[in-house]
Amino acid sequence: MLTKNLHIPTPDGTADAFAAFPDGGGRHPGVLLYTDAFGMRPVIEEMAGELAGHGYYVLVPHIYYRHGPAPAVDLPEHIGEAERPAVIAQLMPLVEAHTAERVLRDAEAYLGFLTTQPEVGAGPVGVIGYCMGAALAMRTATAHPGQVAAVAGFHPGFLVTDAPDSPHRDVPKLTARVHVGLAEGDLSPEGISELNQALDAAGVGYTTEIYPETVHGFTMADTDAFSPAGLQRHWDRLLPLLDGALANG
Repeated sequence: MLTKNLHIPTPDGTADAFAAFPDGGGRHPGVLLYTDAFGMRPVIEEMAGELAGHGYYVLVPHIYYRHGPAPAVDLPEHIGEAERPAVIAQLMPLVEAHTAERVLRDAEAYLGFLTTQPEVGAGPVGVIGYCMGAALAMRTATAHPGQVAAVAGFHPGFLVTDAPDSPHRDVPKLTARVHVGLAEGDLSPEGISELNQALDAAGVGYTTEIYPETVHGFTMADTDAFSPAGLQRHWDRLLPLLDGALANG
């Protein structure tokens, strides 16, 4: 597995980014990975590397690049419950500034960059996201239905809201296959119903699933929310989704 540090030109500046991909040459299906609210850090790079080991070129942009290079704030090695409030307080202004308009401008830049990398094969890509990244992934997939063939979100945040521009309202535009892996309590039963109705309207293959005995953030090994079983279930759902949609292997 090979890695690169990259810089992605965008309409608003330059986003630093991380990429992981198989060694041995060749071209591979592309995957755009959006981080959770904590942003780029070693655990995200490890997850990108694991996915690359299954035959994908994985691009991870620093979503807060407008506020400086990664990391956006100083993060402890382990984000425990004691540290979490202070970290979230620093990040919330950045999260709130990351409007739908910014997300869509960035998405176009990220996809354009991803699909022109020499290690990335022709054809559609996958987009995945964690926490707030799940909403970013959904916005990207609905705005670029011709390019995105698979979209997955895990322990999503801000995916179904009352806002007029809530990501789920554009879901009927999707053409991608979808998996949403929820922690218990991530969405209300009504929110899950709204999301499923939107996915039904899109007419795409999808699964929405509550992962048992998990809490929000269950995939992230550097937090107290981490669930090894939840992370494994995430891989068990994500890899077949990508393999089926992107014809990998």
